[in-house]
Amino acid sequence: MPEQENKPVHVPAPDYPGLPVELDVTTVVPRGLRIGAALAWRFLVVIAALYVIVWLVGYMSVVVIPLSIALLLAALMAPGVASLVKVGVPRGLAAGIVLIGGLGLLGGLLTFVVVQFTSGLPALQQQLTESLDQIENWLVNGPMHLRQTQIQDFINQSIEFLKKNQATITDSALTTATTVGEVLTGFVLTLFILIFFLAGGERIWTFLTGGVPRQVRTRVDVAGRRGFASLVSYVRATAAVAVVDAVGIGIGLWILGVPLVIPLSTLVFLSAFVPIIGAVLAGAVAVLVALVTNGIVTALIVLGVVVLVMQLESHILQPLLLGRAVKLHPLAVVLAITAGLVAAGIAGALLAVPLLAVLNSGIKSLLHERDPDPADVDVLHDQSAEPNTTIPDDDGEPEKK
Repeated sequence: MPEQENKPVHVPAPDYPGLPVELDVTTVVPRGLRIGAALAWRFLVVIAALYVIVWLVGYMSVVVIPLSIALLLAALMAPGVASLVKVGVPRGLAAGIVLIGGLGLLGGLLTFVVVQFTSGLPALQQQLTESLDQIENWLVNGPMHLRQTQIQDFINQSIEFLKKNQATITDSALTTATTVGEVLTGFVLTLFILIFFLAGGERIWTFLTGGVPRQVRTRVDVAGRRGFASLVSYVRATAAVAVVDAVGIGIGLWILGVPLVIPLSTLVFLSAFVPIIGAVLAGAVAVLVALVTNGIVTALIVLGVVVLVMQLESHILQPLLLGRAVKLHPLAVVLAITAGLVAAGIAGALLAVPLLAVLNSGIKSLLHERDPDPADVDVLHDQSAEPNTTIPDDDGEPEKK
């Protein structure tokens, strides 16, 4: 018998009668589904990459956090260094003067707060004793009508509880000591990095941009400079918010006759640079002092003043001042702070808005075809990106629109 030719056998597909099996299945998948699937797997890849980046940042937090804080401090001190350089002071010497001056100012403020609290401590102790006597008298003779033996039993039970949980308290103390050691290490590392940022930040940035491809190096250079300019605006706005917090709470304490107004206001100013937790702790100290010295009614009024100032900061000052300074919408500022707090705690809340500001200015600059000379970008003020006024012609050369 003659050998039959090998011809493809067409078997009807079960779902598509009359279509050959070897037909590419993508041709029968709806176009919308193909587009959705393509977007979905790309989205998953981007999310996975971001997750790896966040994990790496968290893993290297011992280095990343001091580096980020040093960059923020450099943005705060850079205008002072630039002013000294303009009058002829060498950059290294100018950086040393500003750094020593900044540390001296910070140390002076902290010393002033500690000295004022220490000098007022005897009066506070006397007020605390009187307040405790008043509380005990209210518990015995007030509406609760407790017996003296019940109060003493409660005190004895508290002491017994502390004795039974001495190991847990000791472990917590050791953990706190370890945390303090880590904080001190981070402070030294931050200070070390800050010295080099102030003295040779320009050279460091030039070295980093040297690894960028030559054809986009200028654009990346300009984008980085504009991002740093937005960082300078951010720290200025944060300082303004801290001043408003300190003045608002200080005026409230002064009107109510609470002692230690100036050190408490200074403490509020310093703590305002730590989002949320710093303000809460400073406000708690102010309420506690008011409770000990002026009674529960004044303490409740101080609590209302602190809550009012914090609401003013969270919903008006930070969104408006920070949003205007870093050219971000107020909603973006609020969402960035919230997301940073959820993702990385206090450090995330502290770094979320400056990171968003830098990315916003840098990306806007990268998206434009024409950039000025990097030497013409004022890193202390210039955040604007020039509009895209050129398009490439057929030869690849820029052509006016």
